[in-house]
Amino acid sequence: MISKRVRNAVFPLLACLAGTAMAQGAPLRMGLEPFYPPFESKQADGQLVGFDIDVGKAVCERMAAKCSWVETSFEGLIPGLKAKKFDAINSAMNITAKRRESIDFTVPIYIVPIQMVARRDSKLTPTVASLKGKTVGVLQGATQEDFVRKHWEKHGVKVVAYRDQAQIFLDLASGRLDAGVQEAQTAMEGFLSKPQGKDFDFAGGVISDFATLGEGTGMGVRKGDPRKAELDKAIASLKQDGTLSRISMKYFHRDIIAK
Repeated sequence: MISKRVRNAVFPLLACLAGTAMAQGAPLRMGLEPFYPPFESKQADGQLVGFDIDVGKAVCERMAAKCSWVETSFEGLIPGLKAKKFDAINSAMNITAKRRESIDFTVPIYIVPIQMVARRDSKLTPTVASLKGKTVGVLQGATQEDFVRKHWEKHGVKVVAYRDQAQIFLDLASGRLDAGVQEAQTAMEGFLSKPQGKDFDFAGGVISDFATLGEGTGMGVRKGDPRKAELDKAIASLKQDGTLSRISMKYFHRDIIAK
């Protein structure tokens, strides 16, 4: 029979060891919208691929966690996270003050410039004066939508929000849109480098606004979730040993990792 003193010493130790084992092997469900190449997309066989997928796998490996991905629309990511449909958002989501009101974020992982795309012969620039009376497409729920609605829409620019970034590019090519605002790398990979984008280019320089476009991209977690500390630790480690920079070079041929 185990004495009371031994029980008092052993049982807390066992509980601690069990908790550690659970943390090391705990599954981590990541939510994403799989229609935003090269950050995340789905192959014909259903396999998820992209920069964020590789980053997520590296983070999970560093945490010794078993990862899985849950697909939803971009505007459904924060509601889905809060409803515990998944444990973290891993879907090119910029960190903004507005989003911080409802969820927490890890440290910034990477920073991608936001730019406008239009026909080369349009002579459009990302200004109210140039775009008044024009139609601009943005991804629904993205920081780009916040920016154009705050700064352009009230001055006569028509804003159309799409659930799918690829549809924005299709409507640009068909002439239903005058311009699109999105992350520069997405525009290059998903449109400008393809035949349908041959008559288009970036219009004007990088668009910046800290209040709406944020401070970089990170993983979103529920308020107060202790996994944030584990994710931050893993991300810092992957930055320090160069893993994230190597993944960046693989997809973008440049280092977009936040320092």
